Amino acid sequence: MWKIKQIFDGDFGCEELAPGEKPKVSVTLENEEGQTKLISVEDAWLTDNRLDVSNIWPEE
Repeated sequence: MWKIKQIFDGDFGCEELAPGEKPKVSVTLENEEGQTKLISVEDAWLTDNRLDVSNIWPEE
């Protein structure tokens, strides 16, 4: 089971999105054994799925 440990919005306004591209965020996940992994997902997807720090990450 993976939990959301941190959500980082790396958009500082200096890079433009390609046409049709949606803003993404980096999400750090951590499991019970302390292992971490970093993934990138659309910010809107997190919001649509009501995911935030300390939430359980949906199974892939």
